[in-house]
Amino acid sequence: MRPDVIDYHFDPMCPFAYQSSIWIREVARLTDMRIDWRFFSLEEINRVEGKKHPWERRWSYGWSLMRIAALLRRRDPELVDRWYFAIGHELHDLAGKPHDEFVARRLLTELGLDAGTLDEAIDDPTTHDDVRSDHQRVVDAGGFGVPTIFFPDGQALFGPVLVDPPKGDKALRLWDVVTGLLEFPNVYELQRPKGPAQAQAIAESLRPYVRGRDWVSINRGEVIDLSSIANSEETAR
Repeated sequence: MRPDVIDYHFDPMCPFAYQSSIWIREVARLTDMRIDWRFFSLEEINRVEGKKHPWERRWSYGWSLMRIAALLRRRDPELVDRWYFAIGHELHDLAGKPHDEFVARRLLTELGLDAGTLDEAIDDPTTHDDVRSDHQRVVDAGGFGVPTIFFPDGQALFGPVLVDPPKGDKALRLWDVVTGLLEFPNVYELQRPKGPAQAQAIAESLRPYVRGRDWVSINRGEVIDLSSIANSEETAR
């Protein structure tokens, strides 16, 4: 049975969480399902010992963008959806830098919101608490990344990890595959091998992200080398 509501945990810096968010919005549009947007910090989960926690800095890329989202969520949950899409589109489609404060202020005004919302969120220490609470929920469930989806029965799934998110009937068919796993709680992992064609498709999808980022990408404690994508992008210019 398709759920009426889900909690979708995201980090705005994650290109795969963004791609899946496009798909899950399509599912919600077609089924009237409600998406409750929740937070998770890849920066914190991959933090190197001795490095500051993101809540120990005034501004900390994805964490700070989620603090703005936390403030918006208190006002109207629909604003989180609009904010996440705006910053995701800026980074993952346009190769922009929504994690730059100037760009973040511009995006707020483009949404019809006060640019001062950024300062209000950053000056309010309780927005740290909101992001940290959502993040800890995933950690406590044994999660390690995004997208992580929580279902009404308490089960959680990581993924799906997508490029080129499907639309229409295909979006619903994928949703039925994903939710079908809830019937089998002892199935822990299902992964597609990635050959050269799959690697190329992923690289193409990541090009805007690689151009927009100014940080090192880390996955489960290991630095991910994306130099080949960056180099090919420079060659293409």
